[in-house]
Amino acid sequence: MEWLSKFPHMQDESLLHLKRSIDDGFRVFTAAYGDSIDHAFQPLQKFLMGAERFMTQTPWPIIMLLVLGVAWVASRNWKVVFACLVTLLLIGYFDMWQDTMRTVSMIFVSTLMSIIIGLPVGIFMAKSDRVRRVVDPILDVMQTMPSFVYLIPVVMLLGIGRVPGLIAVIIYALPPMIRLTNLGIRLVDKDILEAADAFGSSGWQRLVKVQLPLALPTIMAGVNQTIMMALAMVVVAAMIGVQGLGQPVLKAIANQYFTLGIFNGLAIVGIAVIFDRVSQAYGKRLQKHLEVVHG
Repeated sequence: MEWLSKFPHMQDESLLHLKRSIDDGFRVFTAAYGDSIDHAFQPLQKFLMGAERFMTQTPWPIIMLLVLGVAWVASRNWKVVFACLVTLLLIGYFDMWQDTMRTVSMIFVSTLMSIIIGLPVGIFMAKSDRVRRVVDPILDVMQTMPSFVYLIPVVMLLGIGRVPGLIAVIIYALPPMIRLTNLGIRLVDKDILEAADAFGSSGWQRLVKVQLPLALPTIMAGVNQTIMMALAMVVVAAMIGVQGLGQPVLKAIANQYFTLGIFNGLAIVGIAVIFDRVSQAYGKRLQKHLEVVHG
């Protein structure tokens, strides 16, 4: 029976050996392909730098008018536009404009990339139960994994900087876009689809002209949730060099600067409220428009 007493020790050694093998394999992979992977993400880095340059170097009145114009077009609500104006003026008054614009550019690029990736994946999930069964567990892992864990493989592959932070934000914010695209397309009334088939619509025509327009309010809810999750990742991404409102918050935590942390935290909340109200208002307008058309 002595072998039983050795079993835990043997198990610990095998587990340690497995962990070391995985770590060594990942280091070898990083050393062999890290430069190629970094080169592949160069276009994304240029896009992010261009967006950040536009937001930070454009005179603030033009940026403010642009934001207010987008808020008006999306919501057609003067209360939403006025709330955006007050929020932006307060951010400027408390000298957080540059950091806020860097954060907005990061959120814009990460949301756009999440839409580009998430929309096709959500469509494939809606079209195929087999794809859905494969993708659903992956999304479950992505949504339950602690946000700090995303930084480990990204930093090992790409180092510290804006692009690794952007990739971590995209991974964290992507699941709602995929799930709600899938849900919106699946909830389209079957009678409408049968009518489209009766008129001789092809699969592509049915998707583009029927399913996506009717699913658009749900898809916009996915965009809204993606933006909120991207904003929630801002402070975490600041740990690996992402500039913006997250870095002053980390500095405030490290040095116990109460006002610095509170003001920058409130700026993040203000940006979140702007994105949330504008996207929600646009989704409600789409819903009302579709109810009128199909009512």
